[in-house]
Amino acid sequence: MQQSTLKKMSEVLGISISTVSRALKDHPDISAATKQKVKELARAMEYEPNAYAVQLRTRQSNVLGILVPSILNYFYDSFIASVEEEARKHGYSVLIMQSGDQADVESTNLQIMRKHMVMGVFAAITVETEDLSQFKRMEELQVPIVFIDRVPTIDGFTKVSMADEDAARIAAEAIIAKRKKNVLALFGHPHLSLTQRREKIFKKTFAEQASSTAVSIEYPENPNTSFDVVMHAFSKTKKPDTIFCMGDMILMGVMKAVHRLNLNVPEDVSIIGISNGWIPTLFKPQITYVETSGYKLGKLAFAKMVKRIKQEPASENVCVPSILIEGGSL
Repeated sequence: MQQSTLKKMSEVLGISISTVSRALKDHPDISAATKQKVKELARAMEYEPNAYAVQLRTRQSNVLGILVPSILNYFYDSFIASVEEEARKHGYSVLIMQSGDQADVESTNLQIMRKHMVMGVFAAITVETEDLSQFKRMEELQVPIVFIDRVPTIDGFTKVSMADEDAARIAAEAIIAKRKKNVLALFGHPHLSLTQRREKIFKKTFAEQASSTAVSIEYPENPNTSFDVVMHAFSKTKKPDTIFCMGDMILMGVMKAVHRLNLNVPEDVSIIGISNGWIPTLFKPQITYVETSGYKLGKLAFAKMVKRIKQEPASENVCVPSILIEGGSL
């Protein structure tokens, strides 16, 4: 189809097919007048270059890869929306893939992205990821990687994350300000670097500012396990007066348990979380949370990706600031 269109254009203009082709590619050997005539005719005939042929020739697809554990997570959903919005403005499209938090799926997806010749990849690593060789291979092939949210601990990569330590400190200080005495703190998977950073600062803040407060740490990873943890905690004689939730998925399970137990918030138990912002508004009273915005993260990560693609200097580690959003739950 494409070759026949080029032939028709050459017949109409009385020039060779190769001249038409080179004019469409802005070849310097073709005069400006000829280029103009060819392009005007191409528009009139609604001619479009074969995207795959251009991709093979230039080794560029104008496609950016996004690899996250799950698009069902509202944080990643808003991150993807933000990146896609920016990509559209800059003439890119996006290829979105999920790892399911499995390292082997992550590796397979990276291979698929490499075959599709993506220009860059945004990636949040899985809880199982230890081998970064696939990511290093992408970098060697001139495909920049921008790690987001769940980032590796080793140096040498561009990483864009939330201010995880600040988020944990802000949450801890908000609890301390309310003079709470028995805190149940629910974090995510203990192998994740962001879990480790948040937990370390959370505990340190209590140790330095409210050492008499009892802080119990658990690691539920989803709504079901956080529900079970809370149900068990309230079966004990000494019940928590405050529950801290590291993420929205944990918060959802906590609130399910709170409703099951007919607890009043904040009279019977106070709730505070780290959140993307939407889930806390679904409850009454609205949940107090430290904002970690996937949308803001997407904007910053895209800016870093553009710098990497253009081979401009880019900071290796950047963070989106965290702020406390007051609700009525603390």
